[in-house]
Amino acid sequence: MTPLYFYILLFSIAVPLLYTLFFKDFIKHWKYFTISTVLVAVFFLIWDFYFTAIGVWSFNYDYCLGIELLGMPLEEWLFFLIIPFCSLFIHYCAITVNPNFKFNKKASFYLTITLIVLVFTLAITNSTKYYTAVNFFVLAMVLSLGLLFFRTYLQEFYASFIVILIPFFIVNGILTGSFIETPIVSYNNLENLGIRLFTIPVEDIGYAFSMLFGNLMIFETLKKRLHKTT
Repeated sequence: MTPLYFYILLFSIAVPLLYTLFFKDFIKHWKYFTISTVLVAVFFLIWDFYFTAIGVWSFNYDYCLGIELLGMPLEEWLFFLIIPFCSLFIHYCAITVNPNFKFNKKASFYLTITLIVLVFTLAITNSTKYYTAVNFFVLAMVLSLGLLFFRTYLQEFYASFIVILIPFFIVNGILTGSFIETPIVSYNNLENLGIRLFTIPVEDIGYAFSMLFGNLMIFETLKKRLHKTT
């Protein structure tokens, strides 16, 4: 069959690459972005590898190139490099074009507190569901770090994440079986809440937020600290 997973990633990165010329400030900090992306990718790949090994999710190689690394298709490794670039490019385009494109301080604060309580409660009360428990625990930690040290970035990211969710639903929708005969990524529903947005497990939204905002926190920290020394 067609390596659809690879084509999805290729198409995903093509559009941001075409527009990077118009947002040179983002590209100027490529080394900080590379470091932050690799660090976050290592964490999520370890998580991904373990969950694949114990059957929390699996991959349909009919839609892949057929190259396997540590029990996962090559495309899954590329996912953690390409998707953060595409998503954070959207984020920086949004705040560059309109610096006021963000949640206000009070709304951001109360939303974060509410989300922390909600996802931590879901993690504790669903401790036997691996994806739900681990995913929402990580999200609670990421949100807590944001609340303590990165409030301004949270305000901005909440707004841009709404925009990011548009391509997210398209890409993840296809990966989980929308518009195609069988899903590229299949989930064991015993390990999640069983709540789907179209074909996407609701946990995937928290997963994406943790991956992207985690990347953003590291990126901004490196940019501030290392830029001062150069």
